[in-house]
Amino acid sequence: MAIFEIAYEKTLKLEGGYSLTNHKNDLGKLTYSGISRKYHPDWIGWLLIDKKQFTPELTQLVRLFYKENFWNKIKGDDIINQNVANNIYDFSVNAGIRTAVKLAQIIINCTADGIIGNITLEYLNKINENDFIQKYFMAKIARYSEICNKNSSQKVFLLGWINRSLKVLS
Repeated sequence: MAIFEIAYEKTLKLEGGYSLTNHKNDLGKLTYSGISRKYHPDWIGWLLIDKKQFTPELTQLVRLFYKENFWNKIKGDDIINQNVANNIYDFSVNAGIRTAVKLAQIIINCTADGIIGNITLEYLNKINENDFIQKYFMAKIARYSEICNKNSSQKVFLLGWINRSLKVLS
């Protein structure tokens, strides 16, 4: 079974570690460790950040946030292959769970409903790892291109998204 800590550490590095950012073109606006205040305004960690309390407790809140809101929702513990889980998890964090799961379901020829259930898990756990990862990589790049074509302000992130996708491959 895949291990959350492995996927978490890899994605946390790609999210910039434990840092506070506010890029003018980032649709998520203010983020801490990749957690968007715009999309997750009720996350308890914001209370510590507002008080400038960057403590081990905040680090644990980040970890718990990602475990509960992403890893558990993609059923990462039930995915056998670590690399398959890493890829779906990372793209879930970057593009949203439904988008990441639908893309995976399309690749494994499952109903693309954006929810990992027993059938999706069965297919994910049977697929050839390299085949899945290569197809998933190409599908992510197509998705990022689509985002940039719809909103030109996002083109500034395209190279970073491509590089992120490449880093998740290894």
